[in-house]
Amino acid sequence: MTAAAPALSVEGLSVEFRTRSGIVRALDNVSFSVRKGETIALVGESGSGKSVTAYATMGILDPAGKVTAGRAMLGGLDLLSAKPSQLAEVRGREIAMIFQNPRTALNPIRPVGRQIADVLIRHRNVPRAAAPAQAIEMLRAVGITDPARRARAYPFEMSGGMCQRVMIAIALAAKPSLLIADEPTTGLDVTTQAVIMDLVSDLARDMGMATIFITHDLALAGQRSSRIVVMHAGHVVENAATKDLLAHPRHPYTAELIAATPDAAASLDKLASVSGSLPDLRRTDLPPCRYSERCPRKIAACAQPLPHTTLDADHAAACWHPLPIRRVVAPTESAA
Repeated sequence: MTAAAPALSVEGLSVEFRTRSGIVRALDNVSFSVRKGETIALVGESGSGKSVTAYATMGILDPAGKVTAGRAMLGGLDLLSAKPSQLAEVRGREIAMIFQNPRTALNPIRPVGRQIADVLIRHRNVPRAAAPAQAIEMLRAVGITDPARRARAYPFEMSGGMCQRVMIAIALAAKPSLLIADEPTTGLDVTTQAVIMDLVSDLARDMGMATIFITHDLALAGQRSSRIVVMHAGHVVENAATKDLLAHPRHPYTAELIAATPDAAASLDKLASVSGSLPDLRRTDLPPCRYSERCPRKIAACAQPLPHTTLDADHAAACWHPLPIRRVVAPTESAA
């Protein structure tokens, strides 16, 4: 059976930021894809480049940021070279994003119902008179009780979990083909986290959307994605089906992330930490493998440009000295 065409294909994406203390080489040759109806997870430590990848793809980088190379193909449109007017048409209608802090992403001086209605009017050509009622239905769809009253509320009048539901309603209002969820459970209690993730997963499945889930929580990625893309210091270091990656990590960094992930079934004595720290991305002498200076498996070949080795049909690692296949105790996973 021929695999479905990617909903989004990112190829060779490189991004840098100009700062007072030098140029930060935030992303270097990042490549991955996501198919229609598939949920993938971008995982890695804070500072690994997950959110920058999403912002570059959406065309919403900070003014100090610059895409220096690569493509991001959404259908036949390269998002990285598209005109601002083209991006304005695509954002919200074809590609939408749930931001990790809904209180700062929502307009504080506009009722939430009107914010949803704005999307419906702009991207689905809903008549202005009909948009408020449809906005209320969107609030109902994301599980907000008494949606007619809540539609008149401002973000500061709502809880963090409720604001996140509003963000989901805004993101899904135009029924996009691709959803990016950037740490959508940040700052929420564990119960609310589960409810929000169930909601996103159910709506994505019902609408047939491709979903990119950004998180530093490998256990959560294991529960919610069918494939995991591991990032470290602006590089993609491993890309594999979720069950395969968690059972048989081939890149040393992935294995360290798994060992550092809490597991309810394991003793805390077995919980490890990831060795070393991320390199300073302002350095002009960054090694080809940005993990090599903290890697326990470093060899002489690591000074050469990174290989992107396909280890089997659906498992790739950018490593000169990958781990042999072995069973590793992994977080509980149930791939989406």
